[in-house]
Parts: sequence; structure tokens; C-alpha cells
Amino acid sequence: MPGSRRSQRQRAVAELRAQGRHGPELRDVLPAFVGLGLAAAGPALFLLWLYRALGVGGLALGAALLAAATAVGVRWRRALARRRGGVYTPAELGVLDEHGLVAATERMLQRDGWHVIAMPDEGRPRLYARDRGGRQLDVAFRPADEAVDEGAPAGPAPLRKAGGPGADRLIRVVVSRGSYSRTDVLWASRQGGVHLVDGRQLQRWAAGTSLDELGLPG
Repeated sequence: MPGSRRSQRQRAVAELRAQGRHGPELRDVLPAFVGLGLAAAGPALFLLWLYRALGVGGLALGAALLAAATAVGVRWRRALARRRGGVYTPAELGVLDEHGLVAATERMLQRDGWHVIAMPDEGRPRLYARDRGGRQLDVAFRPADEAVDEGAPAGPAPLRKAGGPGADRLIRVVVSRGSYSRTDVLWASRQGGVHLVDGRQLQRWAAGTSLDELGLPG
């Protein structure tokens, strides 16, 4: 009977919905369909308006504008996808603030196969990472303006603060967009397990070179 069939269908739909297997209803997908329709109709209405206002010349101008906007949008989406994949150009690195550099470093580590956890230390950004081989990284950051001039009597104190005391099992990495002085490099070499990434190496890393290829200790 029609009534019993309707009730059976309602019960079946209710069971599927309870199991999470029932598809979305019209009210769930209607906003997306409306947005898709507006996105498709908008350019057509824009071209029609230009044609009525300026004739064939307006139509050609509108088509050129839409083509340019589409090209810009495609390039922007590709750049966004590239950055999400952990690849940055030198110009993109140059405009990053401290938090942006930390986020970029996290993506670059993930690109190289590291599992990354953000664990700030006394308000300073810090990342911990582990790879499939069990290696562990303690990644600290030193602002470029903290670089120590070669021969400065203060020594590499900012570097020690950035690197911090790490456990023996950790490989400590200090990332900076600036350069390291000879004092910094000598100090790091005496510590053992400390790897300095300066601005030049950072650009290579961001371009796709792996951290291991930059000389990360095994």
C-alpha cells in the first residue's frame, strides 16, 4: 500500500541518516548550487551589460578583462597550493613575519617527511619533529637582526638562546633569514648536533632541497 511504502521509505532513510550513510538533503546543497549559478551567471551578465553599453568593443574589453582575471586567479591558486606543499620563492620568504616563517618551516619539514609539533618555549617559536627513521629535531628561530658580528666580544649569546639546551638524542636546528658569524659557526661546531640554517640555505630549502641535502647530521 502507498502509505506503508512511504513509511518504509521514511524508516529506511532514518536508518541511513543515523548511520551517516544518507546523502545531503536539498537544503544542504542549495547554497552551493546558488553560489555556482551566480558564479556562472555573473560573467555572462557583466558581458551583456558591457555589450549594451559599449557595443562590440565593450564585449571584447569584457572578455579580455575576464581572461586576465582568470589567469591571475589560476596563478594565485597554484602559488597557494605550492606554498601549502612547502615550496616558497625567495620573494615570498622575504615578506614573511616571524609567525609566517615558522609556518613555512613547518610545511617544509612536512614536505621532507617529518611529523611536526609546534611547542613554543617561553614565548619564542619552536618546532619539534620526528621522521620515519626515529630522528628528532628541535627547531628554533633566530631573527636576522640578532645576528652577531664577527669578532664581537658578546659572543654567540643570541644563538645559544635560540638553540637552547637540548637533549642528547635531539638534533638542534637554528633557522635564520640572516647570516651567522664565524663565532656562531665555531660555537655550533663545538656543541655537536647543532645545524645552522642561514638565509642562503633557507632559500635552497624552501625551493625544494631537502634538509638532509643541506647537511643535516644523521
